[in-house]
Amino acid sequence: MTSTQDWDPRRYADHGRFVPELGQPVVELLAPRRGERILDLGCGDGALTEKLVAPGCVVVGVDGSAAQVEVARRRGLDARVVDAHALPFAAEFDAVFSNAALHWMPRQDAVHAGVWRALRPGGRFVAEMGGDGNIATIVAALERALRRRSVDPRTAVPWTFPKPGEYRALLEGQGFVVRSMEYFPRPTRLPGDLMGWLETFAGSFAAAVPEGERAAMLREVCDELRPKLCSSDGVWIADYVRLRFWVEKPGTRSGG
Repeated sequence: MTSTQDWDPRRYADHGRFVPELGQPVVELLAPRRGERILDLGCGDGALTEKLVAPGCVVVGVDGSAAQVEVARRRGLDARVVDAHALPFAAEFDAVFSNAALHWMPRQDAVHAGVWRALRPGGRFVAEMGGDGNIATIVAALERALRRRSVDPRTAVPWTFPKPGEYRALLEGQGFVVRSMEYFPRPTRLPGDLMGWLETFAGSFAAAVPEGERAAMLREVCDELRPKLCSSDGVWIADYVRLRFWVEKPGTRSGG
């Protein structure tokens, strides 16, 4: 969802397929019910959106990547290219769902305001995102690689990984009632090597250096992290930390 992060659907399917696979607990927390209208915020290629449609919900998926939205549409989903900071909906959804997308959205206040507008009174906002410390080992190595090239890493970091207390305050400041919030480490086995993950998710770091230097920089990061994140049998484990929540917009449902 950032200007320097390009989403290649084929690469995402190869190296990011764990994202929707590990999103099932968030779907279970949402507990979608037949007939509900649900907004999937940051739907990506629609793999998880299908899980919301399955019980008989009417689902609209939105994402900032036209390429990912096109793949979602090929699945037969109602998917639209929308800026998450300017959601164009008003009191039309029973729930807003989001998995592994909110941390790509820098202006959280604008996102929360849009979710609030989109929800009907009594509606719920259920999501999981990266929390404080998420992929900290990987981020630190990427930042060191940029500093060695005299690049300020603050210009390249595309993510917001909040502390639970800070995020609770943001949500409550919008008016939401926090029903549950979990913060937990989730070491995550990557489907391939770290290079594939970096090429898929760390595009803004690569874009911060000249094109001819990008592959070498990413290899350098992989070499540095191999002793920390790669097992003796070649399995890469990323140091994910998640923030999962269920909040509610106060009010009484009118049905429909």
